[in-house]
Amino acid sequence: MTDVPLLEAPLLEAVDVAKHYPVKKGLIVARQVGAVRAVDGVSFRLHRGETLALVGESGCGKSTTARLVMRLIEPSAGRVIFRGEDVTTVGGARLRALRRHLQIVFQDPYASLNPRLTVAETIAEPMAVHGIGDAAARRARVADLLRLTGLRPFHAGRYPHEFSGGQRQRIGIARALAVEPEVVVLDEPVSALDVSIQAQVVNLLRDLQGRLGLSYLFIAHDLAVVKHVADRVAVMYLGRIVEVAPKRALFADPRHPYTRALLAAIPRPDPSRRGGVTPLGGDLPSPMAVPPGCRFHTRCPVARPVCREQDPPLREIAPGHTSACHFAEELPRFDAEAGAGLAPAAARRLAAYAAARAARSGAAA
Repeated sequence: MTDVPLLEAPLLEAVDVAKHYPVKKGLIVARQVGAVRAVDGVSFRLHRGETLALVGESGCGKSTTARLVMRLIEPSAGRVIFRGEDVTTVGGARLRALRRHLQIVFQDPYASLNPRLTVAETIAEPMAVHGIGDAAARRARVADLLRLTGLRPFHAGRYPHEFSGGQRQRIGIARALAVEPEVVVLDEPVSALDVSIQAQVVNLLRDLQGRLGLSYLFIAHDLAVVKHVADRVAVMYLGRIVEVAPKRALFADPRHPYTRALLAAIPRPDPSRRGGVTPLGGDLPSPMAVPPGCRFHTRCPVARPVCREQDPPLREIAPGHTSACHFAEELPRFDAEAGAGLAPAAARRLAAYAAARAARSGAAA
C-alpha cells in the first residue's frame, strides 16, 4: 500500500463502462425481450502504485468489470483508458502490446492453469507470446519468478495437480508477473483458499507491490481482507458503484446504507458482541429487472419516497469520498461496535457472580 497523490493523471480509468447481455425469445425468429445489465455504467480511477478494492455481493458485477478492464469481453458502452489510450478502440498487434502491461490473476487457482502444461511452460508462455527473450532467458526468468513468489526452481517441471491451492495461486501470480505488467487485476485471488493460506498470499501480494511498484485492482467480497490490502475502496451494487472512499474513511464512517450493511456483516471473534446494524433482508434484485429510482431502495432500511423515484448520482460528499445516496450527509455517524457488549440477562448474571465472589473473598479475609 502507498500514499497515492490522487491529483496526478490516473494510470487506468474506466468511464461509464457497461455490459448488457441480450435476452432473446423464440426458436425460429428470435427477438430480444430484455437484457441482463451485468455492469451498468461503472467509472473509477486507478493510480500508479495504488490498490483499489472493488467489493460487493456475489452477482453485483465485479468479475465482469474485471474482464471488461482486460477486454476479455467487449463492453456494450463506455471506455477503458490506460496511460491515456482507449483500450476499447484498438485491436490486433496494438491490443496485444497493451495487454503486456495489464495482467490478471483469476479466482480459481486450478481452473486457470492448463493441466497439460508444466509450471515452467505456464509461466514462460506469456513471454513467448510477447517475444520476450530467448529460451535460455525465459528459463532463467521462470526460476527467478518462482523464487519471487515463494516457490522453488525445481517446481518448474511439475504439473498443476501436484500443488496445493495456495501454491497454484502463486503460480498464477508468477505467470501474471512474467511480462512485467504495470497493472494487475486480482479477481478474488484468495477467496478459494484456506484462511491461513489467504494471509500468506495477501502478504505476498503486498510485498510484490512494494518491490515492483505494481498497481492492483483488487476484487473481493471479504471486507476483512480488503481492510489489509486496499488504499481506496469502491463498493458495487447491482452493476453500479455506490460509494468510493479512502480505506480509512470508508471503514470509519461509510456514507451509503449498503456499505454499512456490508461492514456490519464482518464476523467478529467475540461472541459477546452484537452488531448494531440490522442485516439486509431479501436477495439481490435481478439485473434483468433493475428497480426504478435508487436500485438499493428495495432493501434499504432508510429508504424514503424519493428513493423509489429518482436515481441518485455518485457525488462527492467529502474530499475523495463519493456516495450515490440522496441522504448521505444525513446518515448518523457510523459505529461498527454500536450495540456491542453483553446482552442484559448475561450482564446481570455476570454482575451477580462477581458480587458473590467479592463477598466470599471479603468473608475469607
